Amino acid sequence: MSMIGKDGLEGKAVDAPAGKSRRKFLSGGVAAVAGAATMVSMPNVSRAQTTTLKIQGAWGAKDIFNEFAEDYVRRVNEMAGNRLRIDYLLGGSVVKPFSVHDAVHSGILDGGHTVAAYWYGKHKAASLFGSGPAWGWDANHMLGWFYYGGGDKLYAELMDNVLGLNIVGFLSGPMPTQPLGWFRKPIESADQMRGLKYRTVGLAADLMQAMGAAVTQLPGGEIIPALERGVIDAFEYNNPTSDRRFGAQDVSKVYMMGSYHQAMEAFEIIFNKAKYNALPKEHQAVLRYAAEAASSDMSWKAQDNYSRDLQALIEKDGVTIHRTPQSVMEAQLEAWDKILVSLVKDPFFAKCVDSQKAWAQRVGFYELNNRQDMELAYNHFFGKA
Repeated sequence: MSMIGKDGLEGKAVDAPAGKSRRKFLSGGVAAVAGAATMVSMPNVSRAQTTTLKIQGAWGAKDIFNEFAEDYVRRVNEMAGNRLRIDYLLGGSVVKPFSVHDAVHSGILDGGHTVAAYWYGKHKAASLFGSGPAWGWDANHMLGWFYYGGGDKLYAELMDNVLGLNIVGFLSGPMPTQPLGWFRKPIESADQMRGLKYRTVGLAADLMQAMGAAVTQLPGGEIIPALERGVIDAFEYNNPTSDRRFGAQDVSKVYMMGSYHQAMEAFEIIFNKAKYNALPKEHQAVLRYAAEAASSDMSWKAQDNYSRDLQALIEKDGVTIHRTPQSVMEAQLEAWDKILVSLVKDPFFAKCVDSQKAWAQRVGFYELNNRQDMELAYNHFFGKA
């Protein structure tokens, strides 16, 4: 993408010829420059106007997810200069977190920073773009499927043809596998999930219900009050940083790490389609490419924050971490098998599943055969984790 200066012109250094050629160049050049100035003057007037988009996140002020949203917004604003600007609003400023999708569709908001799992009630295939089945892939693999495996076209088909929504969007930011969550005592067998009042979202809710849990779907800001009131017994949210910031360690000291309920997820950056289509092509490109840039930055920022906060939970907050037993994770995979039987009866859901499985099988075959044994190397240099 060529960078254009504030005056709307791309500057180029030109070497003037010598002697007579120089005089000819100067006399002709002045006229040429004057003519060029006349040609670009009118476009400059319109391009000087700033287009402002108001978007709302689904996150509280302290959540690192809110930082990730702000990181995306900053990239857009810096790349677009004064010609395109996003005004970002905290979750709840205009609508509740679970209502961002509806507000963007109706035009109450120009855009939103959320996750697809928050609106999977419209169509369960939405959750395939975050919190879908654990095909042996991670969030970065899912983003690869979205941008190179046809996932973006299926997403557009879901929005346009299946649901008829006035929304266009991108996925951004690979989320690491999410912990099983916070409990009153360690989970040692799948039987302990039966009857447990548990918070999660998206298809993970279907999965945990298949394992016998009583599931409540809540946005992040409502989790701790629900636990304190006894509405839920246990919960998962996403990562050590978000969990620690909203005080999970104050109500529980048992943190179960590792799970197949949300093995991969990404943020969803959405815009009102009519508003988006009215933008110049270069502004549309900025919105898309900023999502890609923020995706990389988020993955690195998450490494730093999540690992640091996990140590703080252990060393400062007295939290005990436990690796989720393999038997529980095997039970999760069996539960995925059960719920998929009915889910794939929907033609569009089945179409997405076939596409995802083809990608995960091909990419996974390469990576599983080629990857280093990270645990072996880690234990060699640092001792057993």
